[in-house]
Amino acid sequence: MMRRQFPFSVARLARRWRKLLDERLKDLGVTQARWSTMVALHRGGEGVTQRELAELMSIENPTLVRLLDNLEAQKLIERRPCEQDRRARRLHLTPRGESFIEQLDARAEGLRDQLLKDITDRELETCLDVFDRILDNADKVGRESAESTSSNNG
Repeated sequence: MMRRQFPFSVARLARRWRKLLDERLKDLGVTQARWSTMVALHRGGEGVTQRELAELMSIENPTLVRLLDNLEAQKLIERRPCEQDRRARRLHLTPRGESFIEQLDARAEGLRDQLLKDITDRELETCLDVFDRILDNADKVGRESAESTSSNNG
């Protein structure tokens, strides 16, 4: 029963997190999706390409393009030409984006603290360890699926 419930609980938690964070960021004109894009760019290192960022975030490129267009319109990020590949653009937080992400992170941290209230560090560590193992399994399944698809098409 627990194994059947697992994916639904994870999806429900993810939806709830997005909804609550969207509410907290609304007055700043940023959604959870835009915040997570900025965080991934910040943590992934300045100057990543769109393709690298899409892989890092595990989202499709067209979805990322819309997010980046919005962030660029808000002057939070900028796309710069890539010296090694003229077709590619490197993504950078603007100075405004750098200072803005601190404000966004403070709000996200406040929500995170509320959601993790009464959860011990040990419980959280166990949860994250289990999630990492599940993600490793998902990566393995994804690779096997891709290999199976390519061998069937080749």
